Amino acid sequence: MLNREMPPVHPGEILRTLFMEPLGIGVKQLAQGLDVTPKTVSALVNCHQGISIEMALRLSKALGTSSDIWINMQRDFDLWNARETVNLEKVTLLVSPKKDAA
Repeated sequence: MLNREMPPVHPGEILRTLFMEPLGIGVKQLAQGLDVTPKTVSALVNCHQGISIEMALRLSKALGTSSDIWINMQRDFDLWNARETVNLEKVTLLVSPKKDAA
């Protein structure tokens, strides 16, 4: 089945384009502000790593955002990619669908 829906943007790209670039914050400065290594921030903003719960909390405090937006962006990104790649053909229904109570 071909899914024509556009994929969500990786949260690292959002972090880079909507926060770091407009604020003039580099990888090292953000890493210091988040109390993580520059390698961690680099992997995130280059879309090689996702946002963990811990990172969402750090970003929330450092950028004045909600941790939920970071987690939701990551969830949406992961779910879209899984729907595109996971083969469910051999998965079988193990329970009967519930019937509506009348």
